[in-house]
Amino acid sequence: MNCLIVDDNKMARMAMKQLVSQVSGLTLVGECDNAMEAYNKVNKEQIDLLLLDIEMPGMTGLELTKNMGSKSPLIIFTTAKADYAVEAFELNVVDYIIKPVAPARFLQAIEKAKEVVDSTRQDLKVEEKEFVFIRDNGILKRIDINDILYLEAMGDYVKVHTAQKFHVVHSTLKAIGEKLPLTKFMRVHRSYIVALNKIDFIEEGVINIGKNSIPVADAYRGSLNQQLNLL
Repeated sequence: MNCLIVDDNKMARMAMKQLVSQVSGLTLVGECDNAMEAYNKVNKEQIDLLLLDIEMPGMTGLELTKNMGSKSPLIIFTTAKADYAVEAFELNVVDYIIKPVAPARFLQAIEKAKEVVDSTRQDLKVEEKEFVFIRDNGILKRIDINDILYLEAMGDYVKVHTAQKFHVVHSTLKAIGEKLPLTKFMRVHRSYIVALNKIDFIEEGVINIGKNSIPVADAYRGSLNQQLNLL
């Protein structure tokens, strides 16, 4: 995942570079000390993630996020103040970290970003599959893709919910999600994947499928809105 550090404070950029260097799979492609420079860089290079400060001279991090629109990479805000958290999450950013950034907190934010990337990648080769087989109590059972309502992570197991019943599979949510058609299913939370065509309505950040309520994590709201083809 290519990332760009945007912060007007040199010491803050140095601290962030040190954190980035310790995470495998994370590649630093540059650093900027103002939002306009970052905007231009995003439009020229392949950048997957912005580690973005909010209070900067000229254009703020919030203003930059609003101006990037559909071209926006994933964004993790890094700021010394908690005041902007509500406004930030309304922009569907991945996370909001208060400085000084602790390594454990940084890793938590990066894991959220990785989950979003995994859930939206376009290189799956199983789009045309109409069914899957699951191992349930030692028996291989066929389940039609169109019968699946949602999947729920339960520790080392996943519950595959259909209208009639649920099946328990010894696996991870990520592993099962990779075998489902990307156009029909989407991860909306650390613990849930939903069938998009089974959603009845969404209210106050909660998806309703029949009598089931599934929470939508802030990090997935932007991608979900795109997939729903909102009018």
